[in-house]
Amino acid sequence: MIVLIVAVAAAAVAYVVSRKGQAGNEITTASGLKYLDLKVGDGATPRMGQRVRVHYVGRLENGREFENSYNSGPPAEFNLGPGLIKGWNETLQTMKVGGKRRITLPPDLAYGAVGSPPKIPPNSTLTFEIELLGVR
Repeated sequence: MIVLIVAVAAAAVAYVVSRKGQAGNEITTASGLKYLDLKVGDGATPRMGQRVRVHYVGRLENGREFENSYNSGPPAEFNLGPGLIKGWNETLQTMKVGGKRRITLPPDLAYGAVGSPPKIPPNSTLTFEIELLGVR
């Protein structure tokens, strides 16, 4: 019986590990960030300090959209590092150019107790769909 339980547990772990990084599998990181790769990219992976170019859609927990770069013109560009919310720094460093990912950020990885009024209330859990278009 114990051997069977151990074998089933080992098979489950092997399955999860083999599927990590493939589109369609939600992952929760140690920080509490949840992500689901909608499309796995095949380009470069950005590092802290590098400039990235992205399109994204941001939503509150209730589904209300608060920002959409697709509707506001050219893609957004910014450097990874200070000034960027923690969850974006974390997730972008594990993406590859050409990838698209849905992330859910607890408040401490987003705008925290302060929020970003008037669009984002304090202590908001946020969801973003991020498409990584370039890195330099």
